[in-house]
Amino acid sequence: MLLEKVRAVEEVFRILDEEITAFQSRTSLHCSWGCGKCCFKSDIEASALEFLPFAHHLYTLGTAYEWYEKLRDTNPAHCLILNPTQGGAGMCSQYQHRGLICRLFGYSARTNKYGNRELVTCQIIKTEQKEKYEAAEEEIGKGEPVPVMSQYYMRMHAIDPALAQEFFPINEAIRRAIEVILHYYAYRE
Repeated sequence: MLLEKVRAVEEVFRILDEEITAFQSRTSLHCSWGCGKCCFKSDIEASALEFLPFAHHLYTLGTAYEWYEKLRDTNPAHCLILNPTQGGAGMCSQYQHRGLICRLFGYSARTNKYGNRELVTCQIIKTEQKEKYEAAEEEIGKGEPVPVMSQYYMRMHAIDPALAQEFFPINEAIRRAIEVILHYYAYRE
């Protein structure tokens, strides 16, 4: 059932957010106030599954069709849920519904070809928080807990292999998630 998938994705996000909060607390790494520079990259990709909770949220608000049309008719260079004029710590207008890559980047690790974990973060954190970054890298090297990207992508794959398998530019991933939700409810109303 689709709602079970939505809830399963939300649970993966909840666990990840807890792990990231713990990691940030231990390392004191953080994004600069109002930065969002990584959000403006045009090559960010995501799966439709990552945005099922957002699409479901839009449906419950009655705005899914409006968002679908906006995503279908425009081709912006950056994510449509990004709001550069928004005040605060970040620029995501739907922070609670952001995708997996948006959560992982900056505060997770990848496993390199030697089986070692490496922190995946931006150049700004690496340079402006150099000591904290190097301490975090050392901590990770000693086996301290850190969210690992591949493990979270595998968790998503376990929820729905078809929706987690293919990656799209972020706006396309959101549009496809909305299509899944609209299709599901089209036969239930």
